[in-house]
Amino acid sequence: MAKKKTVFVCQECGYESPKWMGKCPGCSKWNTMVEEMVASQQSSRHIMGTAQSFQSKPESITSIQSKEEPRITTNMTEFNRVLGGGIVAGSLVLIGGDPGIGKSTLLLQVSNQLASKKLKVLYISGEESTRQTKLRADRLGVTADSLFVLAETNLLEISNQIEKIEPDFIVIDSIQTIFREEVTSAPGSVSQVRECTSELMRIAKGKNIPIFIVGHVTKEGSIAGPRLLEHMVDAVLYFEGERHHTFRILRGVKNRFGSTNEMGIFEMKEEGLREVMNPSEIFLEERSQGAAGSTVVASMEGSRPVLVEIQSLISPTSYGNPRRMATGIDHNRVPLLMAVLEKRVGLLLQNQDAYVKVAGGVKLDEPAIDLAIAISIASSFKDEPSNPDDVLIGEVGLTGEIRRVSRIEQRVQEAAKLGFKRAIIPQRNIEGWKVPEGIEVVGVNTVHDALKAALGGR
Repeated sequence: MAKKKTVFVCQECGYESPKWMGKCPGCSKWNTMVEEMVASQQSSRHIMGTAQSFQSKPESITSIQSKEEPRITTNMTEFNRVLGGGIVAGSLVLIGGDPGIGKSTLLLQVSNQLASKKLKVLYISGEESTRQTKLRADRLGVTADSLFVLAETNLLEISNQIEKIEPDFIVIDSIQTIFREEVTSAPGSVSQVRECTSELMRIAKGKNIPIFIVGHVTKEGSIAGPRLLEHMVDAVLYFEGERHHTFRILRGVKNRFGSTNEMGIFEMKEEGLREVMNPSEIFLEERSQGAAGSTVVASMEGSRPVLVEIQSLISPTSYGNPRRMATGIDHNRVPLLMAVLEKRVGLLLQNQDAYVKVAGGVKLDEPAIDLAIAISIASSFKDEPSNPDDVLIGEVGLTGEIRRVSRIEQRVQEAAKLGFKRAIIPQRNIEGWKVPEGIEVVGVNTVHDALKAALGGR
């Protein structure tokens, strides 16, 4: 009997080694090498035969006909926005998120909406039985006849059912439970995830069927398995949110058919997920009036302006090294802005603890929120509340200047729509657009000017 060959594969990046190593040379992670069986010649031929179906003749770029592919739209405007306008036929989309966050609920609702439009939908569950899926469907009010549920983990049997049913839309929940018989490693391993995703991609492209696959996440919050999985699919969506809050955020981190900055917001109800059409009102509804350290910023999430509250708490430190903590923003931005305030404005912050938070659980990463953070810190330090009718927009430079930001007109329009009376923006953003009615625009050049405008120069 021929000796079976084994190889050690990193479960993080897919690096292969003939012997075990404590530290992976590919991603420098520790204790990620797992022993797996090498695929046999028969399975290798089968995989090679699968790859041959992609062979085609080279064509001149000028002779290829370009046309806008029609998209499949759901009844969820937020879901369509994150995908770039709808579901593209033949696309392979990966959705990741923490356990219990609502991935299966979201996809079951989407499946029901598509099935209600007379599309044939196949929902494949590898983690639940058909009865368990039916219990969730009853709670969500799923009643479409053309929604078919299959509890199966064998990829060969799944392929046979796809050939038999010929669906228009497929959901795989989840990819870590699906296995391929030719691959000898356990389900969820690097080899199984890679080969199963590659076969699903062949089905999606060959039959022009959109396929959504659910991926588990690690404790660090990234998709479990090799990064190769994210490179293979057409779009990667993350479903985020705190389990103790009802709001969920669907964010695109990769999208070959649209923007990667779009964000969709949902609220978890007893009957399922309900989309939030105006998230700014939700994020500002619990804002306390006249509180020191509270400011409002108009941030852009893709093509949509979102107004959120930034809160700061500055207090004298009782430690040798002051603490700098941030939630919802890059924690390195807080000491940077505090250094600008200390050097350019003269606020003595070196012996103060600083805690900065974006209310509502949103994560902001654009430079236009710098000014709101700086004014929030100064307001808490001086214990003087800023004007509750002000919205602050602008990037802060290391020399204390306020730099221009993009899409200033959409930001100010959103602020005016929600009843804000004044917008403090960079001076260089003043010209070239029409100011909406009911709001005053104040241009500032430096952080010192912004403090005078926001806190009345006190």
